Amino acid sequence: MASLTMKSATGKDSGKVDLADEIFGIEPNEPVMHQVVTAQLAARRSGTQSTKTRAEVAGGGAKPWRQKGTGRARQGSIRSPQWRGGGVALGPKPRSYKQKTPKKMVRLALRSALSDRASEGKVIVVDSWSFDAPKTSDAVAILNALGVEGRALVVIDSDDKNTWLSFRNIPMVHVISPRELNAYDVLVADYIIFSEATLPTPVASAVPSAADDAAEDAAAPTSSGSEEE
Repeated sequence: MASLTMKSATGKDSGKVDLADEIFGIEPNEPVMHQVVTAQLAARRSGTQSTKTRAEVAGGGAKPWRQKGTGRARQGSIRSPQWRGGGVALGPKPRSYKQKTPKKMVRLALRSALSDRASEGKVIVVDSWSFDAPKTSDAVAILNALGVEGRALVVIDSDDKNTWLSFRNIPMVHVISPRELNAYDVLVADYIIFSEATLPTPVASAVPSAADDAAEDAAAPTSSGSEEE
């Protein structure tokens, strides 16, 4: 189990903390991370784009001219796709872009993303936050003391309102609760900042380990191919 130097809110060393190998020490699975992140981004699409077909465009009830004898191409409606103001052929319609992703893949992608950031030394653990009142300038000072540059993902307990309000208005900082931790937010951030209380552990974690997946398989009911008469 790897250990990490824990920091205080002032940027000073505040002891050691262990990082679970099941969460922060696995070999990142890039194909799984790609598939899960693609599914996350697809689910964000509103899918409300829409065009009108020739049946939905107003007008066009009368035949523009007779079928034969005019020397022009035959036409049945001025709302056909080839006409200006006509309907759109094979245009987009409202749809859902959501993809079904197995829970085990979501868990593996998150563990892979956290392991990738940990291997690069981009995971920071703070012993505790000390905000008596919401103050963005204090949050900026903490980030500077920790040496954080670029995009930062700060994992904060949802009950810690003062810390949450202090960080949420800082550009390039994304604040989430432990239960909202996901592969996409981890991968787009340059630094992942946990407090000691929100650091994922195998015992009680928002990031189930491989052992948890194995236990889930063992607990799943098995079906028999034959029935007793």
